[in-house]
Amino acid sequence: MSFMNVDLAQFFTVKLVDAAKHIWPGDLSVIYSRLHNLSIDHGFLPQSRPYIYQEVIDMGSEVISKQEYNSLGAVTEFRYGLEVTSGIRGENSLKWFKNIGEEWGLLVDKDALIFIDNHDTQRHPGVLTHKEPRLYKMAVAFMLAHPYGKPRIMSSFSFENSDQGPPADSLGNLLSPLKENNNTNGCADGWICEHRWRQIVNMVEFRNVAAKEPICEWWDNWNNQIAFSRGSRAFVVINADQFDLNWRIKTCLPEGVYCDVISGNLEGKSCTGKKLVIDADGFVNVNIAMGEEDYVVAVHININENDLRASTSDIVYFEKKVVSCRAFQKTKLE
Repeated sequence: MSFMNVDLAQFFTVKLVDAAKHIWPGDLSVIYSRLHNLSIDHGFLPQSRPYIYQEVIDMGSEVISKQEYNSLGAVTEFRYGLEVTSGIRGENSLKWFKNIGEEWGLLVDKDALIFIDNHDTQRHPGVLTHKEPRLYKMAVAFMLAHPYGKPRIMSSFSFENSDQGPPADSLGNLLSPLKENNNTNGCADGWICEHRWRQIVNMVEFRNVAAKEPICEWWDNWNNQIAFSRGSRAFVVINADQFDLNWRIKTCLPEGVYCDVISGNLEGKSCTGKKLVIDADGFVNVNIAMGEEDYVVAVHININENDLRASTSDIVYFEKKVVSCRAFQKTKLE
């Protein structure tokens, strides 16, 4: 307890309880009750409590269920990554994914810590990982665009076998992922750094801009091409079919010219990637062709040529893999 409370005093605001299912829920309740409040010295309001999430692996048929723990804090929803993977791979149609969440037997929205992969699952078959980058970015884009759950982003190092450790020199000293002359994602020497990929960085902002807005104007082609808005703030299109997407789609966004945050950014007053032109009736023509780098298009009102701005309030949690511990930060991505 003293160690955990020292962490809280040092500005750690998120606590992962690893292998929580091996601890009786009543015992965890006592442990959590002894955690200190977040420090007002770091700007937190009086009586603010740390965000706790618990690792409970439950695919739906476990003797120990995730529902035994979600009254104590958030719980890892391992099924989520498997379900989204099945949709992106075409094993299940994305047209069904509008209501992914509690109706699918997953945890209630406020208790679900969701992710596509983590340090364990990416070493086993079944889920998408950085080793299939195009499909993986599609899966992460869906996770960050859809309002269900609290998303966590994975940041990895490359490996050839499941027991391989992080990049190190001949003496076993860990290599830094950052270099002065870095590559496009800011990492080197065997570090993957998915959290620095442009598509994922920009979808984090999408999530923040969308905030708590509900899904608006869901569209699908009765198979694996889908699109939806998040209120009047954001809009995403995903093509998981094996043929081009070319449709005129209804959005809920204001009329204007928007920059696709998957293929580029806004530099100055111009888009560096695709542009979506939304007309006065909210319709937009979208094309995603086979062979493009990414099969996702996403826009929001903070990246456009219309000078619209939105406030951001949602929080995304990131997982960074180090030697034997995980560091979590409650922040926007930097």
